[in-house]
Amino acid sequence: MSGAEKVYKDYDQDQLDMQYNNRERVINHIDIMDSLAKRGTIYANSITYHKDIAFGEDPDEVLDVYPATNGDPNAPVMIYFHGGFWYSRHKDDFRFIASGFNDAGATVVVVNYGLIPKIDMAELVRQCQASVAWVYKNIADHGGDPNKLFITGHSAGGHITGMMLTTDWDKWGVDGAAIKGALAISGIYDLEPIRLTFMNPTLAFTEDTVAKFSPIHLSPTITPKFVVTVGGAETDEFIRHSEEICDVWAAAGVECSLDVISDLNHFTVLSDLTSEGGTLNSHMRTLMGLV
Repeated sequence: MSGAEKVYKDYDQDQLDMQYNNRERVINHIDIMDSLAKRGTIYANSITYHKDIAFGEDPDEVLDVYPATNGDPNAPVMIYFHGGFWYSRHKDDFRFIASGFNDAGATVVVVNYGLIPKIDMAELVRQCQASVAWVYKNIADHGGDPNKLFITGHSAGGHITGMMLTTDWDKWGVDGAAIKGALAISGIYDLEPIRLTFMNPTLAFTEDTVAKFSPIHLSPTITPKFVVTVGGAETDEFIRHSEEICDVWAAAGVECSLDVISDLNHFTVLSDLTSEGGTLNSHMRTLMGLV
């Protein structure tokens, strides 16, 4: 290890920053994301779906609903939260998500939410909770079963997925038992190292933020099947997050399984998620009972 001052575990500042700088580590990440976005645009233009449905008062609180291709009015519902370290990206970058599941018989909801620093983490999580509550109360009008909800997300969206499992759903008028499963992909479950990285001038995480919004330090309020996944080509820190949340929550009674998928990096996991036969795609279909 370097002789520089350690700022987190055995990492000095440069080392810690690099553990979380996926864009620097994966040199073709722009090509990967551009290709997926183009695929999503082509897909969205080829189908009929419900776009920009408001679930709150903030203009960022909108979602898209992609009904199951088979027209099943009681299709299982997959709710997707995008990544971007809570300060970047938009749901429209992720239209491709639906292409991996509509033909299998799932209705897919892709959620947009406000970004830091326009809002803080508390409001970001509240908006995501509001989106799930909207789905529970309204998805029957859009080709989905409100009692078959499955939550998933990538990176920051993996963190959001974890936060949804720590939510007091009674306060939202939602039956927590309606959330039957969750797939967290390359998530961040302890915000403390993020507070110490190059991103914090934007994120402004405090010790209070870490305590209140780190799933690894919180107790799950619901215990659906929980699959935690991460690419084997990701950093030691991303793999550690996945290992530790699974260990901690399994001890708390969650039916949790971990899959470290060899060769996939922080961006190619999204291709795998939306490709029939992909490991992540199969995990999600299995959770929803579509295989």
